[in-house]
Amino acid sequence: MVHEFHIPVMGLAYTIDSPVKVARFGISSVISIIEDRLIEMMRKHYYTERHEPYLPISSKEVDYRARRITDYLNLVNRMVQEQVEKLRTAAFETGSDIVKYFEMLPEKSPVKQLYLQFRSATSAASRTAMEAKLRSLIVPGAIDVNIMTKTDKNNYGKDGQPIEDGSDAVAALRGYANSELRGSSIVFSAGMNPRLYGYLEKCRQFDADEDGVMHKKVVVKVSDYRSALIQGKFLAKKGIWVSEFRIESGLNCGGHAFATDGMLMGPILEDFRTGKTELCNTLFQLYTDALRKREAHVPPAPPPMVITAQGGIGSHAEHNMLREYYQLGTTGWGTPFLLVPEATTVDAHTRLQLGKAKSEDVVLSHHSPMGVRFHYLKGLSGEAERLSRIRDGKPGSPCTEKHLSFNTEFTERPICTASIQYQRLKIDQLQKARLPEKEYQAQLAEVLGKECLCTGLSNSAAATYNTTLVKNQESITICPGPNIAFFNREASLQEMCDHIYGRADILQGVDRPHMFINELRLYIAYLQEQLQQCTGDKMAKQLDAFRENLLKGIAYYRQLHHSEVITGEAFGRMLDEAETQIGEIRHTACVTTL
Repeated sequence: MVHEFHIPVMGLAYTIDSPVKVARFGISSVISIIEDRLIEMMRKHYYTERHEPYLPISSKEVDYRARRITDYLNLVNRMVQEQVEKLRTAAFETGSDIVKYFEMLPEKSPVKQLYLQFRSATSAASRTAMEAKLRSLIVPGAIDVNIMTKTDKNNYGKDGQPIEDGSDAVAALRGYANSELRGSSIVFSAGMNPRLYGYLEKCRQFDADEDGVMHKKVVVKVSDYRSALIQGKFLAKKGIWVSEFRIESGLNCGGHAFATDGMLMGPILEDFRTGKTELCNTLFQLYTDALRKREAHVPPAPPPMVITAQGGIGSHAEHNMLREYYQLGTTGWGTPFLLVPEATTVDAHTRLQLGKAKSEDVVLSHHSPMGVRFHYLKGLSGEAERLSRIRDGKPGSPCTEKHLSFNTEFTERPICTASIQYQRLKIDQLQKARLPEKEYQAQLAEVLGKECLCTGLSNSAAATYNTTLVKNQESITICPGPNIAFFNREASLQEMCDHIYGRADILQGVDRPHMFINELRLYIAYLQEQLQQCTGDKMAKQLDAFRENLLKGIAYYRQLHHSEVITGEAFGRMLDEAETQIGEIRHTACVTTL
């Protein structure tokens, strides 16, 4: 690994071509591959930009989704390899990409140390030898991909029957597996999908070669140790090794948020810090048993397994703490990179709105048709279009992509709750139910709140590259984490790297609490919200356990503070404030309904 951080997947468009922008500098990033129309749009863009023949892959062709993905990933890979070869032959002069490559490396990197020696060397012979060595050490960042496992609707053939191995996620996995990418990983997020993992078992591309090297690896994004153990065991029994467990904060993250039952990120990281060896050994036993059953080569020792984390990281001190105390492989920096045009694909207007965003502008909304809470920046065109349709008496969105079609309340085939079709049917049902006005308005607001994410999270790429994803649908939605409130200006790629590694501070003068404090505050607000909606003794007990977990988390953080893993009087004071606030929360907020 060249760098100590990675750029996680963001939305659909925001990292759709990040490897083209950053991989040549050794920075790894993640492409979402679930939206194949977006993939096809990007194929056309880059083939045209490169003056190469663009051969459309029509949606009427067999296995078009997988084929679009395979070709796009091969194209991106080819572009990155060409960039790296060009970089390796560039002159060591101010402003050149080769200088930028080495300048951005972390100070502890042996390659960076050699570069610094090269800069200060006075002997021509020494400089020539070191220059040759430096050129040979240039390695691109990984071109990784992401599949949100829940986005796996069935697709149907002309006979009206589901296409075998043709669902969204399975086809995307096949597209990745068939690509030429090497030294790459597929990241599975949003929980376990047995159908998808069952197909993964058939993909021999994830097996180790005769030298024990996995050229395509599996990464599973998890919220806690238990999830890692469950999913890791499920895959190990199929002969699939999880090379990385990627921990994401339950609430202090961008996009969809999967809140825990009050377990905070620090204690979760502690579980992995103390339990990684046991986790690795447990999975290795199951993995080797599965390999023996299919008479495959059994490695003598567990393949490499790393733990990484993301969600709300914002300072060099936090990055260092995660790397050194929790022994993480890399840290994930997502939201801050939305303000780095050299790294992500965000149109100029949206990037300006991100820079202006305050805490109150990022809401944990109910807008996602997945039925999962969703971080959402208010005031963009996606919201404006949804509200305009409601005012015009035409609620809902045209459902062209259908990736979030899960509802079968009115139809045999699932439809999307943000679609015109669903919202018309649901509103008609509510009107006929003759509900009390307050209840009717509450349920109506929930229906009307759903927003099209398939196009909303893709259109920023269309705006950036002056093209169209879906005709007459140009509204944009973006889903930064709450951390965006502290990053208020556009930054260069080098500035962001310098910030991560402590060579600069782009938050100078900004009052930003520690990432653990920010997450704790989000969980307290979430608890208070849930208490207002509490409707019975069972839920009251669950929320009491939630509250106790928060208090245990605070006790754990006090230990870190006392042992100076985390320093500063402000941290201790904020823990006291949070504990007092939790202590004031009473069950009287729970209203039992009869």
